[in-house]
Amino acid sequence: MMNKFAKPLLIILALSLLLSAAALVTHTSYAADGAAGINAADTAFIAICAAMVMLMTPALGFFYAGLVRKKNVLSILIQSLVIFCLITAIWALIGYTLAFGKSSGGIVGDLSYAGLNGVGMAPNPDYAPTIPALLYFFFQLKFAAITPALIIGAFAERVKFSSLLIFITLWTVLIYAPVAHWVWGSGGWLKAAGTLDFAGGTVVHVLAGFSALAAAIVIGRRKIDKNHTKPNNVPFVILGAALLWFGWFGFNGGSALAASGVAVNALVTTNIAAAFAALSWMVTDWLAKGKPTATGIAIGAVCGLVAITPAAGFVSPVSSMVIGLIAGLVSNIVANWRVERTKIDDTLDVFACHGISGVWGALATGIFASAAINAAGADGLLFGNYSLIFTQSLAVVATAAFAFAGSYALLRIIDRLFGLRVSAEAEDLGLDLSVHGESAYYEH
Repeated sequence: MMNKFAKPLLIILALSLLLSAAALVTHTSYAADGAAGINAADTAFIAICAAMVMLMTPALGFFYAGLVRKKNVLSILIQSLVIFCLITAIWALIGYTLAFGKSSGGIVGDLSYAGLNGVGMAPNPDYAPTIPALLYFFFQLKFAAITPALIIGAFAERVKFSSLLIFITLWTVLIYAPVAHWVWGSGGWLKAAGTLDFAGGTVVHVLAGFSALAAAIVIGRRKIDKNHTKPNNVPFVILGAALLWFGWFGFNGGSALAASGVAVNALVTTNIAAAFAALSWMVTDWLAKGKPTATGIAIGAVCGLVAITPAAGFVSPVSSMVIGLIAGLVSNIVANWRVERTKIDDTLDVFACHGISGVWGALATGIFASAAINAAGADGLLFGNYSLIFTQSLAVVATAAFAFAGSYALLRIIDRLFGLRVSAEAEDLGLDLSVHGESAYYEH
């Protein structure tokens, strides 16, 4: 029996020794509880927000699990969980430093924070001057974890687990981390150009949405017709959406990086936009199809949350109403257009929900942003500043193009080397049994 465990035992022991050696080299003192500049209220607030954002990854798992077919429920849940674990490792080792290290030409960070070297209790004044730098890492980790998890909805029910892990690893290092640096990193070229992205409209949602579109195209359609794609568990969808909504308060509110009036504004605009988008999607379905579906209302709320993400700390509550209304309508139209007019099988409409609502939210920031709401931002088109809409458009185009082209290339290479799809037999059986050897539902 021990022979079966010899290989993993050796691998884990070798990795443990390597990391132990690294710990000696990159040792940072964490004994500075009273480090200068730390604000206790801000620290407590961001710690709570980071924990709330962590909840979004399993919430997304349940949201997606309700939408897939019964034989793939477990696979989508475990993919979400494993991605969180994988990104935790990647972000601590190299992802964080590529996103927030010293800028190399505005494109990517250097390796100064690799392995969390130098990331301790002292605040980093470039990013969050009143909380420990280690807490800022922790908060940003949750963003890095949820973003690739969004993409899996585009190729649910047919992707090889091993190839998925390879793609997520490369995507995080080569696509997510550089774009996070462009937009949020000190010296990032889009940040220097004046791009406003309060909590990740471009970095998270445009990036995930256009990567998902590339993935759906490369991997191809499922071996079923459009009439056999109904959700298996609508209560899971509603539960997932409600938990995402709750977690999003940490996502957006915490992005103020302080317990401040800007954080309060972000909380209020987040809630309003989600509610108005849910109502907008519901009314659109009701008028176009004759029935207000529970699934549609839940998806509409998520679209509103996506759209307000880049704008939450820069726009007024009234502006967030408009952002939510348009997000629900436009994303609904695009989702139905994709099903009726194209052959693209974006299983869970990641592009329509995150890509389209993310684009709208980034552009809406350029329209509705107000320096009166947040002095660290800028006035938008509505308040006489015509340049911001062009800056926001540049960020959208650059992020969308890089996400689509980079993901397309990565997926083609992985497909050539390892294959992306499970076999037809495995797909027919379902990934729960064929890949994981378990079922979400056992009959006793």
